[in-house]
Amino acid sequence: MTGHLRQRGGMNVANASVSPSLRLVTVEDDPRYRQSLTLLIRSLGGFQLTASYASAAPLLEAARKARALDPAAPWDVVLTDIGLPGVDGVAATRELKSLFPALRVVVLTAFEEPATVLAAICAGADGYLLKSASNDELLNQLDLILHHNAPLSAALAGTLMRIVRESHSGQFGTRVLPRDLGLTARQLHVLRGLVEGLSYREIGERLEISLDTVRSHIRQIYSALQVHSVAEAVSYALRNGLA
Repeated sequence: MTGHLRQRGGMNVANASVSPSLRLVTVEDDPRYRQSLTLLIRSLGGFQLTASYASAAPLLEAARKARALDPAAPWDVVLTDIGLPGVDGVAATRELKSLFPALRVVVLTAFEEPATVLAAICAGADGYLLKSASNDELLNQLDLILHHNAPLSAALAGTLMRIVRESHSGQFGTRVLPRDLGLTARQLHVLRGLVEGLSYREIGERLEISLDTVRSHIRQIYSALQVHSVAEAVSYALRNGLA
């Protein structure tokens, strides 16, 4: 996904107390944004930008080769977009964390839909940043990474609070529902696609079904689970082990 970064004039925010530099890899398919991001990271200091990829596939290949040689991750932080060609950022995050659990993977993307945020976090993301954030906020969030904290764009605070509320709202009710409520195998596949943050069209392409059929399955999923949104469906799936 594309975005825009501007360098701050006269900026000198390098943190000399952070040593040694964190080995950082970026994954961003837009070349202009990737270049701007590189300049921004270098202006902050504290990071050693070891590689910059236009897609996740070569990064994952390098990660697999590194894992075969050494259980320790070759990098400290991976900063990745979600909307990447081929393997998306959620799937890449999941594999990276399975290869190197201690590796910190931080998402930097334009996607702020609740289902996508939740899917990335459940895949193991250690932070979630938005490209719409101001330069100052993004720099502050990168500084959090330097200090081994989990960065989160301020705009997402309300989204995560809503997800938490929805994920726990049922525990005070009197209804006891079966886990899958009789969903078919195909409907479960559609539901898992929602959990992964896929669009309706991407789910249809994966399952080789039409967009109208995807919509029909999702209506049936909403009815069966007694939910009214993607976020609620994803929350139910995660609470009940359906994804």
